[in-house]
Amino acid sequence: MTAADDLKTVRDFVRYAVSRFAKAGIAFGHGTSEPLDEAAFMVLEGLNLPVDDLSPWLDARLTHEERLRLANLIEQRCTTRQPAAYLLGRTYIGGVPFRSDKRAIVPRSFIGELMAGELFTGGDYSLVPQPETVGRVLDLCTGSGCLAILAAMTFPNAEIDAVDLSPEALTLAAENVAEHGLEDRVRLLEGDLFGPLGGEVYDLIITNPPYVDEEAMAALPAEYRHEPSLAFAGGPDGLDIVRRILAEAPAHLSPGGGLICEFGTGKEILQAEYPHLPFLWLDTEESEGEVFWLSAADLTVNADLRVINRMPR
Repeated sequence: MTAADDLKTVRDFVRYAVSRFAKAGIAFGHGTSEPLDEAAFMVLEGLNLPVDDLSPWLDARLTHEERLRLANLIEQRCTTRQPAAYLLGRTYIGGVPFRSDKRAIVPRSFIGELMAGELFTGGDYSLVPQPETVGRVLDLCTGSGCLAILAAMTFPNAEIDAVDLSPEALTLAAENVAEHGLEDRVRLLEGDLFGPLGGEVYDLIITNPPYVDEEAMAALPAEYRHEPSLAFAGGPDGLDIVRRILAEAPAHLSPGGGLICEFGTGKEILQAEYPHLPFLWLDTEESEGEVFWLSAADLTVNADLRVINRMPR
């Protein structure tokens, strides 16, 4: 008996997927962090069902065609080690759908979770007191365009510029932008960080740049090797591009603006290298010390201090 013959319900396939994933020793981290969540996502998305709640569908019996599709998806996930989002062509951040394929890394970011919370809604603890007054947002290293699209949803009156070095990633980003009907608000630009922007200034800079160090690059699980290495490699300690962003961002931020950056696990390195920068660390349910916020004023003071420290004495 094959899995498609023996398994009958959604519950059967979720249970089977969890067991199969454990036996195959697959790696997670592309929107899910554990086998059950991955299994639920693959089964629900594979059946074109809403992915936010598994429980209503658990005892639903499946057609033979549906069972064949799910059995094949689960087996592909285990044997090819491709991320589920690539196999299904879609993933979600906070319930918002995005197309996903090998042109860009799978859409995922702690920043997406943070933008959906109180830090950007204008409340007492918000980093942006009045979201509706944000006029311009920059998304550096946009990849699939997911953060640019989420920014457009979070800041209803903002125009978004989204930059990436990869023309392939930008073609996928354009499809995502069009799918969400945001062509008139999200502008996609090809280039190296701030290179294509000239003297443009923004109220908010969002960035999830490459930040994997050389040692970690050499040890990446098979799933991550299906994604473009350009989107991961951040130099010897993973922070080469983050340093460039910190150096160049002040010239592109309005006086009341700020920078939010996801950068991985180099917190101690940054604190030692930039002792004058008052990093505000923004934790999420699954991260600690991997995202920081800096105001334009803080970045400008740091830039001035670095110039002074380089002057001959």
